Amino acid sequence: MNNNRYKILVIEDESNIRSFAKAILEANQYQVITSDTCQNGIMMFSSHRPDLVLLDLGLPDRDGLEFIRTIRSLQEATPILVLSARTGETDKVEALDLGANDYITKPFGTAELLARVRVALRVSQYSGNPSLSLDGKFFLHDLMIDYDRRIVSISGNEIKLTQTEYNILVLLAKHTGKVLTYAFIIREVWGPSDDGGVKKLQVNMANLRKKMGIKPGDNRYIINELGVGYRMCEE
Repeated sequence: MNNNRYKILVIEDESNIRSFAKAILEANQYQVITSDTCQNGIMMFSSHRPDLVLLDLGLPDRDGLEFIRTIRSLQEATPILVLSARTGETDKVEALDLGANDYITKPFGTAELLARVRVALRVSQYSGNPSLSLDGKFFLHDLMIDYDRRIVSISGNEIKLTQTEYNILVLLAKHTGKVLTYAFIIREVWGPSDDGGVKKLQVNMANLRKKMGIKPGDNRYIINELGVGYRMCEE
């Protein structure tokens, strides 16, 4: 089974809906983490760095709109899909204006939820990433990243990466040609509360480069900007 699965944070205080959404998503090969309050949801977002958030608005400690405000104020572009029983146009417009990507009214069906999740993840992958082909794949020389299937291959041969190695590679690919500092990569991959530092990043990068067949001095894919960070090569 592919370990590079999308991670989804579900913030919902109603246990039956939370369990229902979790079961649906896990049955479709997504990783799922959950929270039942806004404050805890913000903490889990920072520590787990999910690929997408499903958010209820009627939370016990704060309105879910506060979660959107907080995440967007941090310049985080992670897709946020609102799940709410509020059907008024004003509520929908406010959530969308604050930065929600979609608004799903309760009750919702399995097919609709999964379709909305797929669309949001697809749009997120394409956003600001001109190196993607029309079928959602990144190419650099003989390197191919299939974002939809979360698969990496070189010369047609699949490379088995850990979740962390895959996330580092995708982050570099999304910013092809730009130098990403050690601090930026650590924050994006492990979250701002991580205390592993540069050493953990360097170990993961060394393993990633080895699996990709990159030898010292080989700059076909990733360039090590010594003392600064890493950069994905341009064609």
